[in-house]
Amino acid sequence: MLARNPPLFGVNIDPSLANVALAERIALRAERLAFDFAGIQDHPYISSHLDSWTLLVVLAARTSRLRFIPNVLSLPLRPPAQLAKAAATLDVLTRGRVEIGIGAGAMWDGIASFGGPRRTPGEAVVALREGIEIMRLFWASASSGTPIDYHGQFYNVTGARPGPPPAHEIRIWLGALKPRMLDLTGSHGDGWLVSVPYVPPQDVPALQARIDGSAERAGRDPAAIRRGYNVMGVVTLPGKAAMRPNRPGTIVGTAEQWIETLAGYYRDIGMDTFFFWPLAGDEEAQIQAFSEQIIPGVRAAVAAA
Repeated sequence: MLARNPPLFGVNIDPSLANVALAERIALRAERLAFDFAGIQDHPYISSHLDSWTLLVVLAARTSRLRFIPNVLSLPLRPPAQLAKAAATLDVLTRGRVEIGIGAGAMWDGIASFGGPRRTPGEAVVALREGIEIMRLFWASASSGTPIDYHGQFYNVTGARPGPPPAHEIRIWLGALKPRMLDLTGSHGDGWLVSVPYVPPQDVPALQARIDGSAERAGRDPAAIRRGYNVMGVVTLPGKAAMRPNRPGTIVGTAEQWIETLAGYYRDIGMDTFFFWPLAGDEEAQIQAFSEQIIPGVRAAVAAA
């Protein structure tokens, strides 16, 4: 299953309070290198984490090329109309460098501890669909300023005046694992985001087929939906001892082995966007090696496929 879009590459930025200086260095390094995106996870109920949206805004302000995406926001703690305005505002200020990654919610105890709703899986999917529809309605109506109304089971907007219009068409990526979420990705999403430890390569084709089928039933082109893979692991650097994180699904190997693995994911299971999460060792050195060796190596390999 050859991917249908050119490969793109992102880097994970850890939102931990202990790594604030490192987060800025990684963003600035990724800006100079070959990365397309920087992604930041969103778990506001973890006390050692900074707020991901605030961190994203600060790092976006300190760069000029790199695109930023929350990977992924928890919708139950991010009201969709306000999120639409925040994203459009940042998109204007960064000249079109914002994309949205969003999920239905998972860590419900944490969400509830912050005053968010506790939803069943079915309720969470419906709420996410409503949230996506509100965000798109907000952005589509922003140029005219026409008041918008939306009345759903979980979200209601009455007479809201949208604006500003975003600088570009903001893509919405969905973190999706289960059938109803995969169907929603196909019918409403611009991208799909999953992680290797939770969705191993052998499971991807069936999930891809589910997304494609939903897209086709909705009258959409499946090729318009990007497929993102969070790839965690360690690039073994020359002269450095190999480090092996004790975590399932990680990739540990030389640059050549990483190239072979990611090119295989592109060629064989249709994943086209890769977010690198360095898990051990010198993160900055690994990011440098990933950019200088692995990104061009994967691009060359898939071009020859």
